[in-house]
Amino acid sequence: MKPLVSWVTSACVGFARACVVVAVAMLVPAVWAAAVALWIWWGGNPWSWIGPFVWASIGTVALSRPVCRMVRSLVAKWTGTVIPAGYREATPVTQMSTGYWWNGFSYSRTSKDARREQRLRLCWSDPATWRDLRFTAIVPITIGVIAAIPPAGAAAAVLGFSRPESAQAGAVGLVVALATAPYAWRSAAPVAVRFLRPSSAMALADRVDELTAQRADTTIAQAAEIRRIERDLHDGAQARLVMLGLSLATAEKLMETDPDQAKALMREARVGAATSLTELRELVHGINPPVLNDRGLVDAVRTLAMDSPLETSVSADVQPRLEPPIESALYFGIAELLTNAVKHAHATRGRIAIAQDDTGIVVEVEDNGRGGADERAGGGLAGLRRRIAVFDGTLEITSPAGGPTQVRMMVPCASL
Repeated sequence: MKPLVSWVTSACVGFARACVVVAVAMLVPAVWAAAVALWIWWGGNPWSWIGPFVWASIGTVALSRPVCRMVRSLVAKWTGTVIPAGYREATPVTQMSTGYWWNGFSYSRTSKDARREQRLRLCWSDPATWRDLRFTAIVPITIGVIAAIPPAGAAAAVLGFSRPESAQAGAVGLVVALATAPYAWRSAAPVAVRFLRPSSAMALADRVDELTAQRADTTIAQAAEIRRIERDLHDGAQARLVMLGLSLATAEKLMETDPDQAKALMREARVGAATSLTELRELVHGINPPVLNDRGLVDAVRTLAMDSPLETSVSADVQPRLEPPIESALYFGIAELLTNAVKHAHATRGRIAIAQDDTGIVVEVEDNGRGGADERAGGGLAGLRRRIAVFDGTLEITSPAGGPTQVRMMVPCASL
């Protein structure tokens, strides 16, 4: 009894999905059918086909992208297969000092004209547009025909049973509808994956754009880090060293005339030298901690956890060393997350887990703070995502209101 109920449920669900697939796949053929009907209705004029043909062509172009999006959405919802769209993103429209607006292609007098021209240029220059048009032409004769079998069988059953002399045909139609309903819609997934995924050229272009953006982010980050180091040296250690030199010069002059004052200046110089040395050590530690170079990521993170005001536990099964740039990026990412947990989330406890498998290294940082962490443009989490993306890594953030906050960093890498 249970298998029968399961099969009936599968048949009903499959029939409904097949009807949805047919409706989506036949949108563009319906437009052309309407154009042909209009041409027949306007018959008698030898040029009457031009208007319907133009409107059908415009309708095809306008419907191609929505049809493809609906197919991707249905495939993702029903099978869990996510098909990347691969559409080109519009760049920001900016106003130049001359008053004109730049949209990435040309200059326009107003922002409205710049955005309209940008949309048109993106539509016709994007290879995904032609891919969608190709899919729109393919989908009726592939997905549409197969998915139409259950509805066609059901229609034949209704018409057959409505007439006693064609009851046998109705029975055949009912059998066909019930037998094919659980499977007819499944052709949507392989066809969509084959024809809707980004081509190798599109994937390569996206990769080039991604690497270009990452290089720009890295350059900006390096320049900011150099400016920070220069500022810390200028305002801290350099100023103290200058004062130390002046104190020593003054002490040298007072050595014979006022030895007590010279000794006091020497004591102040010794304190200043110790303070400068401490600042230099902190600056070097901020650039690249010695424990990270000497002992590796796990020991450096354990040291970081001991220095953190949070009660932090560290669990790790990573024994071999990783590439130094990856260790540095993960270390400073963990340090930033702990700082955010104390400063913004007001957390009291934290947990750090470091694991490695065949694909790479996974770092999880969790705190018991108030949550609500969001990744806004220019923020610390966005910067952390960019730094991890340089190594083809990913960042997952889970931070509901009220906490806890969990951040997962995944970087593909191999041990040394």
